[in-house]
Amino acid sequence: MNLNAMLHYIRSYFILIAATMMLAACDPAPSGEVGPSLDGVDLRGSAIGGDFLLTSNEGKPVRWADFTGQYRMVYFGFAYCPDICPTDVARSSAGLAIFEKSYPDLGAKIQPIFITVDPERDDVATIGEFVDNFHPRLIGLTGSQEAIDTALEAFKVTAIKMPETEAGNYDFEHSTFTYLFDPDGKPLGIIPTDKGPNGVVAELERWVR
Repeated sequence: MNLNAMLHYIRSYFILIAATMMLAACDPAPSGEVGPSLDGVDLRGSAIGGDFLLTSNEGKPVRWADFTGQYRMVYFGFAYCPDICPTDVARSSAGLAIFEKSYPDLGAKIQPIFITVDPERDDVATIGEFVDNFHPRLIGLTGSQEAIDTALEAFKVTAIKMPETEAGNYDFEHSTFTYLFDPDGKPLGIIPTDKGPNGVVAELERWVR
């Protein structure tokens, strides 16, 4: 194994370790408790991202390559998540809105994307209702379980379905990264949604040109 390949392997390994540490169930956190922060993580050269074929909240087929030429903010979650997912998406959406106001031309280059980890419940209509609560350009993606599994693997996202309650409800433990990709679809960094909209803006200012 040459040096570049070894460095690539080491970077991907530590990202996977971090992803495991960032698993969170979508239940409200204890008051004042904040999850681990990964702002400043440089993901360039890591093996994150890849092609998929999913369905948008408008019912249209979508591939990763369809976003070529755009920066991409990508978050995996599910519409029935009671706390963490909507909080993360709200913060990233608010940060993007602030960034767009300060840098209209650069903001227009960024496409926010939400991909469900729960296609069993998150059909097109449900995912549409979810994304409508946030940024006006946020795209929600769903698909078959097989198609979602392909995306999870490509983006190094872990999603574990928890046991159902007596009422038939269930939660997920899943990675809570908000990834930022460049216009070629290559990973750049992690958006620190735990630092609120201003933290999102700072990270976008770091990368988007």
